[in-house]
Amino acid sequence: MQNLAIRVIFEGSNLQRLFGGLLVTGGIAFISIILGSLLGIIFGIIRTSKSKVVSFVGRLYLELFRIIPILVWLFIVYFGVTTALDIQLSGEVVSVIVFSLWGAAEMGDIVRGALESLPKHQIESGKALGLNFWGLYRYILIPQAIRRMLPGAINLATRMVKTTSLVVLIGVIDVIKIGQQIIELSRFKVPTASFWVYGFVFILYFIICYPLSRISKKLEAKWQN
Repeated sequence: MQNLAIRVIFEGSNLQRLFGGLLVTGGIAFISIILGSLLGIIFGIIRTSKSKVVSFVGRLYLELFRIIPILVWLFIVYFGVTTALDIQLSGEVVSVIVFSLWGAAEMGDIVRGALESLPKHQIESGKALGLNFWGLYRYILIPQAIRRMLPGAINLATRMVKTTSLVVLIGVIDVIKIGQQIIELSRFKVPTASFWVYGFVFILYFIICYPLSRISKKLEAKWQN
């Protein structure tokens, strides 16, 4: 009976469909991580400004994504913003938008913390060399801050990959949705199909996220000093 239950994953095109769903999940996560990182670096640099207005706006933007659950943001953009603006966006596009904005907020805070932790004399030395604002960040501050921000950035990437499981709730056909479809088709023939299918999905997520988690911990231990 257990062998029959396990075989539900490999019947027909089920395995291919699951990997296809994983590709959608990975694509959303990958694009969001790249866009969120690029925007986050810019946002983090801006947040080092001494302006109270800039500091307030940056903090507000960050807290909006920390206080309001990502699922709510997905619903706001997918059902609210698209209706208000009378535009049509696919679930995949909405997912990338929301995850990129979330990633930018969190990455910006990581970058800000890394930059502000650098010794002040680094800035003074750069200015003494005649570097302008962007030159100071490009040649001195960002290269030194990378070591401090990389573990946090990898942790953020891991969280983003795991949180992509929410996109199924706005109609994205990801690995979770494919798993649900397989379970629905197999539940009468194989009552324990949900255990094996979701267990397999768990393994797929684990294969992706565990190496990232280990890399982050090793880098943090190596560079903590």
